[in-house]
Amino acid sequence: MPEETFPAWTLVQAAHVVARGFTAVFAEVGLTPSQFGVLAYLADDDGLTQAELARRVLVRPQSLGELVGPLLERGLVRRDGPGGRGRRSAIVITDEGRAVMAAALPGVRAFNAPGSLGLTAEQLRELDELLHIVLRTVGDAH
Repeated sequence: MPEETFPAWTLVQAAHVVARGFTAVFAEVGLTPSQFGVLAYLADDDGLTQAELARRVLVRPQSLGELVGPLLERGLVRRDGPGGRGRRSAIVITDEGRAVMAAALPGVRAFNAPGSLGLTAEQLRELDELLHIVLRTVGDAH
């Protein structure tokens, strides 16, 4: 029987290993990987609603509250607007949130360096391109 490969399963396994590494990187600044994602999206596009932010971070809107709550308590984000049913309430990154992002970036850059991942610079670019294709294709299908 020929040996089968299951690259999607390999991707799941790699995701677990990478997530553990990122968990350690973000723990140095008191964040989880998902909380870092929230801050990163807000740093790029400040004033997203909870629903918009949930779509970008790839969680359900109901789960986003668990991510945003601790960030609100730490003063890393704030709500902007009246909120409530039918009223737009954006989530905005604060100066403190931007400072935490800045503190995390050296570790993020080091963890993403080609050598840290066992790749050449060209392999890393190719991997990034391929992963974005998978995200678009599978994300759009589900």
